[in-house]
Formats: sequence, structure tokens, C-alpha cells
Amino acid sequence: MSSRLILGLPTRRAFSQNARCLKTPSLLSEKHPKELSTPRPLAVNTYNRQAGQCVAYHATAKLLSSSAISPIDSTASAPAPTSYSPPKTGLLSALPASWVPYAELIRIDKPTGAYYLYFPCLWSTLMAAPMLAPIASPASVISTSLLFLAGAVIMRGAGCTINDLWDRNLDPRVARTKLRPIARGAITPFQGVVFTGAQLFAGLAILLQFPTECFFYATPSLLFVAMYPLAKRVTYYPQAVLGLTFSWGAFMGFPALGVDLLVNSSALTAAALLYGSNIAWTVLYDMIYAHMDIKDDAKAGIKSIALKHDAETKQVLTGLAVAQIAMLAGAGIASGAGPAFFIGSCGGAVVTLGIMIKRVNLKSVKDCWWWFVNGCWMTGSVVSLGLAADYVVQYSQDDHVKELA
Repeated sequence: MSSRLILGLPTRRAFSQNARCLKTPSLLSEKHPKELSTPRPLAVNTYNRQAGQCVAYHATAKLLSSSAISPIDSTASAPAPTSYSPPKTGLLSALPASWVPYAELIRIDKPTGAYYLYFPCLWSTLMAAPMLAPIASPASVISTSLLFLAGAVIMRGAGCTINDLWDRNLDPRVARTKLRPIARGAITPFQGVVFTGAQLFAGLAILLQFPTECFFYATPSLLFVAMYPLAKRVTYYPQAVLGLTFSWGAFMGFPALGVDLLVNSSALTAAALLYGSNIAWTVLYDMIYAHMDIKDDAKAGIKSIALKHDAETKQVLTGLAVAQIAMLAGAGIASGAGPAFFIGSCGGAVVTLGIMIKRVNLKSVKDCWWWFVNGCWMTGSVVSLGLAADYVVQYSQDDHVKELA
């Protein structure tokens, strides 16, 4: 879609083209003859400069992402249901009916977000392990990683609940989110607040299993968790705030294993660069995710980087990938990583991100979702395997370990 869509202040040329669109009622009457007998909702007309035609996006209950409305997207997924039906398959269908809304609220059936939250924790743990003397044992690395996984699942659920509480008046206006539990009234805002408190206490119980220092490192991240839903209302870059939130685990693996960031400058540099790398990755994948709702977001007044840079999304994604890999390599240099990391993690990220950016069809809701889910495992796995391989190599070569053996 052209970057000159009339979503904000139009350019002079785009304005004149849009003015001609407003004088073409046949565009609506030919496609929607039944609507002529009833009051029609507001239609926002835009001019597609490349296609040379007017496109009308209607503020109706119909999905704006369906192919019947968007002439650009012929591969979009089927329209979402307009009424709620209890799940009949999968994990949710096995739960008691009273539990289902809460399970839906924390997206337990869609765990990709928890994995995105977990990978920075895992990476920082694997990067910190060889920096200890002696190198951290495999048992401590595995147990720490499992604790982080439990914490990621819990805190991701809490973040989803907070997000839905903030968006309870916006979600009903977006096709993909209109049937979320709070939006459809299955859970009241008060119940959502109580549930949030329960999840935060569960997260605290996990956090207290780590060294005491981790509590002080983790606490500031709650501010970003609360800020993200608000950011969507005031800036076109809420994905940057999401990156600040989801990437916080890049700091946590170091104190979790006993590496003091305040006295170890190399570790602090590595953690900071790893944090920046994860922020770039978060913005990258969430920009693809945001393209699923781009039309509904424009109608509802929700801002996103996808709306701001719709016409040059692939270029922005490429720039983010370059920044991510550069900072990841910098973190490896600061931590003293070996060839296995640079070949496996950095090289693997180059390949997986390059494939994703080249192949993703940003005009297809279904394709954006596929790459959001599978891109997580593609890039997340290669970076993790590279770090794990580097840890194994350095552990096997550590003199202290050899002496103990």
C-alpha cells in the first residue's frame, strides 16, 4: 500500500487524489448494493498511487483484513468469527469451562510470546556462564534456564492481562481482538486486576529462587510492562517500548549465575549490547505482527510502526536485522565468545532473518502470523545453539574444570 494513504496530514498531491475519491459513490454502490437502503457507516477513502485507484475502508463490523474488502491482499486468512464459541479442540477444550477465559487471557494456547520473552534470559545465561571462574557447571546453567522459562510463562501471562485491561475499550474495535475475554465481558476488569495480582505474586515466587541481586535487577522492568499499552496511544513506535520490556532478560542471566554487572565492566558491556540486540529483534518481529492489524488499527486510532512505515517496511526490517546482528556480535566480543558463537549465533541469525524478511508477505495476515511464530524458533534456536556450543567448548577447555576432574 502506498505510503501516501490518508491516515494523517496528507501531502498536496495525495489530498487532491483523495478529493476525487470522495466524489465516486459508485465505488460503494457497486460492491455493497444492500447498504444503500440503510444508513451507511463512515467510509475513509484512500488513493493507491501505484495502482491508480480509490480504495474504501469501511468502519463496519466486517473484517477490514478480509480479501472481500482489501483488493491488495488476496492471500489473507479467513475472517475471524463474529461471535464467541467455546474451544472444542486443543488444550483449552480440556479445561473446566470457568477456567477457559483466564487461560485465553494469558494466551496459554499461543505460547510464542512466552518464548520471545524467554530467549533473552536463556541467551544471557549462556553468555554469562563462561565468564565465571571456574565456568558455571551444566547443572547450574540448566536449572537457571528452567527457572527463567517458568518465570517467562508467568510474566508473559501477566503482561497480556495488563495489556487487555488497558485495551478493554479498544479491543472490541479490532477484528482479531474483539473476542478476548475482557473485551467480550467474560472477565470483568476487577477480576482482571485480581488475576494480575495473583500472577505477579507467582512471578515473585519464581524470582525469589534466584540470588537476591536479581530482585533489584528485575523490578524496573515492571514499569515497561505497564507503559507498553499506553505507548500505543501516544507514539507510532510502541514496539520500541515492547522491546525494552521483552528484552530485559538480557541482563538477568548474569546476576542469576553470580556475575556482578556493577563490578565487571566486560559483563556489563556484553549485557548492554545483548539488550540492544534483543530490542532490535523485538521491534523487527513485532513490526511483522503489527501488519496483521494495520487496517483495523488505523480505524481504531491505534498507532504502530507498521502504520508509520508501511511503504518501506522491508527496508526498516533489514536495518533492524543489521542492528540486531551487529550488537549480538559486539556482545560476543565483550564476553570473550569463541568461533562457535560467531558462526552459529551471528551467522545463523543472518541466514534466518534474511530468509524471513525476503519471504514474508506483509499484505497477508496468515503469512505474517506464520513468520511471527516460526521466525521465533528459527532465529531464537540458532542463536541459542551457537551460544550453547560456545559454552560447551569453553567448558571442556577450562583448566579449573580439568583440575576438578
